[in-house]
Amino acid sequence: MEVVTKMASERPVVIFSKSSCCMCHSIKTLFSDFGVNPAVYELDEMQRGREIEQALSRLGCNPTVPAVFIGETLWVEPMRS
Repeated sequence: MEVVTKMASERPVVIFSKSSCCMCHSIKTLFSDFGVNPAVYELDEMQRGREIEQALSRLGCNPTVPAVFIGETLWVEPMRS
């Protein structure tokens, strides 16, 4: 989980994503439309992506992406029923 915490602290807004995820694309577009330039980490394109995804899961991300950190705080969407 240290690697996620370190990555999330590097920029004001950090998004963990997968390039094939529709919701990830929507979140990145939303932030872009608001003029935000987040750090985006595409887990499916990273060498340690699976490790980072497991750490996100341990932090409570379910599903693991998109995971959005704002000011180093993980913003978790409530589970839909």
